[in-house]
Amino acid sequence: MLRYIFLIGFVLFAWWCISTIREVLDLEVTPANEQDIRYAILFAALAYIGLLALPFVPGAEIGVAMLAAFGSGIAPLIYITTVAAMMLAYVIGRFFPISALERGFSGIGMRRSADLLARAAPLSQEERLAVLLEGRSPRMLKLALKYRYIAIALAVNTPGNSIIGGGGGIMMMAGLSGLFSPGATFLTLLVAVAPVPLMVFVLGLQI
Repeated sequence: MLRYIFLIGFVLFAWWCISTIREVLDLEVTPANEQDIRYAILFAALAYIGLLALPFVPGAEIGVAMLAAFGSGIAPLIYITTVAAMMLAYVIGRFFPISALERGFSGIGMRRSADLLARAAPLSQEERLAVLLEGRSPRMLKLALKYRYIAIALAVNTPGNSIIGGGGGIMMMAGLSGLFSPGATFLTLLVAVAPVPLMVFVLGLQI
């Protein structure tokens, strides 16, 4: 029960951070407060990276708040910080001990997930994917291996993906799985994250 309370409290704290940042961004830009605006943008960008990298936290709302507060000209910063946050989550997952995650799942009663991690931990990339797709057809296995980067690009862009971990959780699990190489993952994120900031930058907030 204490573990569940901690998890719920952690998510609520992240939501409070998002609300606080949105209030901070609710500033009227004038020559007198130009320096304050710069500090606010820097603070929001760093907070955006940290929150978006967390599992189950829809930190993208901060990006929307920044666009609403400062206009479409800040879209390139949103793009850069989003890619940075996703890669941060991926790197954390890549170096996070699977045994620690296994104990975490066991601690909150997710025994089947813990057992699956225990089986997958010592295996190679292909063997891990085979374990995850047990009972599926060989064709499904080949498709999953061949198009896994397309799948991760679609997952991070799916509305409401915070239910399955959010962008941070998805990328953390991608790193943890060992199925995604750093270079290809970075290139995938560069393309996957680009559409919305690019449209806002070119077409403005009216979209």
